[in-house]
Order: sequence, then structure tokens, then C-alpha cells
Amino acid sequence: MEATIAAIATAPGMGAVGLIRVSGPETFSRVSQCLLGQKDCAAFAERKAVLTKVTEASGEVIDEVLITCFHGPRSYTGEDTAELACHGGVLVMRRVLQRLFESGILPAGAGEFSKRAFLNGKMDLTQAEAVMDLISAQTDLAMRAAHEQLQGKLGNQAELIRQEVLGIAAHVEAYIDFPEEDIDTDTGAALSKRLQSVASQISKLLHTAEQGRILREGVRTVIYGSPNAGKSSLLNELLGFERAIVSDIEGTTRDTVEEVINLQGIPVRLIDTAGMRETADVIEQQGVSRTQAQVKTADLVLEVVDGSQPRNHLLTEQDIEGRHHLLVVNKSDLELHADWQDAGGVRISCTRGDGLDALIAKITEELSMGAAEWGGHAVAINARHQACLKRAKAALEAAEQTLLTGAGAEFISVDLREAMEAIGEIAGRIDTEELLGEIFSSFCIGK
Repeated sequence: MEATIAAIATAPGMGAVGLIRVSGPETFSRVSQCLLGQKDCAAFAERKAVLTKVTEASGEVIDEVLITCFHGPRSYTGEDTAELACHGGVLVMRRVLQRLFESGILPAGAGEFSKRAFLNGKMDLTQAEAVMDLISAQTDLAMRAAHEQLQGKLGNQAELIRQEVLGIAAHVEAYIDFPEEDIDTDTGAALSKRLQSVASQISKLLHTAEQGRILREGVRTVIYGSPNAGKSSLLNELLGFERAIVSDIEGTTRDTVEEVINLQGIPVRLIDTAGMRETADVIEQQGVSRTQAQVKTADLVLEVVDGSQPRNHLLTEQDIEGRHHLLVVNKSDLELHADWQDAGGVRISCTRGDGLDALIAKITEELSMGAAEWGGHAVAINARHQACLKRAKAALEAAEQTLLTGAGAEFISVDLREAMEAIGEIAGRIDTEELLGEIFSSFCIGK
């Protein structure tokens, strides 16, 4: 029998109300032991908040709470569940939770409630992952994508693909088991066409992997340039508040400073870096090294230069290879130096706030973040989904190659089974304990 578990389900800190969630086969009997007069909460009206009190074993009142009971399987986890809305002080929440533990309830692990919901068939694995995506969403677009996945959009698409592969595999297996039957019409060219069709559907999902990464992690945008070019000023202007220290003294920024802004619904992770120059200062040298390391992992590099000064420290083609890059010519309020007359880029003035709208528009264009590219996407796969789909596509391509070489239906069947297994892992059709542990370990306690 599964243990009955409990955890605080609201964020740490002080608030008006805090929520403690309890789930498991002994939920109602254990919680009842903690209530004033040991009221039987199993008899409470389902899904209706009931005002009562949690007491010590001695009878001393700990807190007045609202309890809402959910009978399995009509609950989030599929088990009997109770939610206790307490006063949101840190001490009172901790004491109520401790009293529940004293009654025999065990502490919940990270993601254990959602894991039980998955194991009890309340959601597939993609929906369980969407719970954490929804909690972590930093923009409206990321939230919408998480909602779509939570509604089962990705899981349903994966299941449709798996069913198509299953149908192909059934024909191949029948050809193996009953060679006297006339099934050849669905082999050869027709079978190859079906395999290509499924591979094409997988490719469409794989194309959303980069968008999924950006929605979850943000566009890594490194602000690069020489000292006093205006990097920290640009960070502050884009954020709309003073986040980085700005000074005329060179080398003020010695470490990276990160903040996230919302551009067209896409999270953009701005990283202010130390100015690039030769220096004897050991600490500043470390800052310069970190700047170089940040450029290597960037999605976009905003190269900020002082338009009133001669060229120096420009990134080379090798430095920005494979990365988006925009030249930002700052200090447009001063006379433009001849070196920058034909340099292109976006002219701005952080002092006066000029050109920032043009810069944001250019960033949006550079990253293809317009509504046409992002607005219609209901699904954005994560790295785990991507790995599964790549394996499935490789297996389908191997099956088609085997078909073309005429190596035999048995070998095609092996490849198709591998493809079905890989696709099945997306929604959790394949029971792998190690896989579940890896996914749910990233969840917050209480979810």
C-alpha cells in the first residue's frame, strides 16, 4: 500500500494563507486524528471547504483551518486527498505539518504528488512535465504553451504517431506470420510512403525543440563590448530600472549580471559582461575570461560600441560563428566617429533613450520572434522529447533503408518496434523507473 504523504504546497515565506496538501489511502483517518474533537473528515462534503481546527495531541489548538476533501479517484493524484488552508505564517504552517507527521503521515518528496497522478492515470508524462513548465513560465507565450501541453496536446500527437507506426508494424508482422496471404500491396513503395509520412510528422515536432528551449530557458543574450561603451546602461534601459552599476570608471563591471525581459512573449535572458580590454588587474582578468566564455554559449550577442570613439575590440566572424549577432552603436547623442559611418548596426543613445524601440524591433527580427513564427505553435518539445523523437526517426529511416535493400520483413519489424518504444516514452507508455525519477526530481516539493 502506498504511504500517505503531506507537504506545504504554497511558496516559502509569509502570506495570508498557506496550503498543505495530503494524499494517500489513509488521508482522511490520519488527518481526522489532528482535528478538534477528532472529527471524521471522510464525512465532510466533498470539494467543499469546512472550517475546523488542528490541535496538538494534548488538545491545544494550533490553527483554525479550512479543509477541502477530494475522494479518489476524483482528485489530482487519483487518491484520497485533503487540502488544509492555514494561516500563512512560517511557524504555524510548519507546526501544522509537523502535527500531520506525528499522526503517521510521511513527508512528500519533490514532485511526488504529480508522480502519483501520472502513475494513477490522471495525466500522461508530457502533462506532468507541463505542470512544472506552467509553474516556471516567465511570459504569456510560455504559459500558453505549457497550458496546451497540460491539456494533452503533445501527448495526443505522440500517441497518434505511435498508432500509425503500430499500424505499419501490424502489416509487416502479418506478412511475416502469414506469407501465404496477399499482403504485398501494403509493402514496397506503399510501405515506404507510409514510413516517410510518419517521419515527416516527427520532423515537424523536432522543429519545435529550439522554441521549446527558448520558452523554458530564455534567449541567452550577451551584451559585449569595450569598457565604457554603455553595456550596463543598455541593460538598465532594456530592463526599465537600475540593475547594474553605471560609472565613467573603466572596469566597473567585473562579473556577469543576468536579468530576464519579455520581448513579444519570448523570455530574453540579458547578460551584462565585463568590458573587453588588456588589463593587469587579476580580478578584472577573470571578468574578461568570463565574458569570453559567455559569448561561446550565447544565442545572441549584442556588441555595444561607443560611436564617438575609433573602432576597437570588435568580434571576429569566428567568435560569432553559429550565433545571432547585432552591432549596437551607442552614444548617438555625440558626433559619430568616421570609423562607424558605414558600419551599419542600430544607433542608440542610452543617455537619452533614443533608438531603443528600433533595437528591440531588430532583436525580434533577428530571432524570428514575430507572431507568424511563434503565435500558432501549440506544442514546444523539451530535450527529453527531442531525444525520443530523434531515436524514433532514426529507427524509421533504418526500417525504410532495410525495405529498399530487401533485407527482409523481420529486420523492418525490429526497427518499427524500436520506433514505437521511443515514441511511447514521450507520454510514458513505457514504464521506466529511472526515467520517472529523473523527471520528477526537478519538481518543487508539494507538487
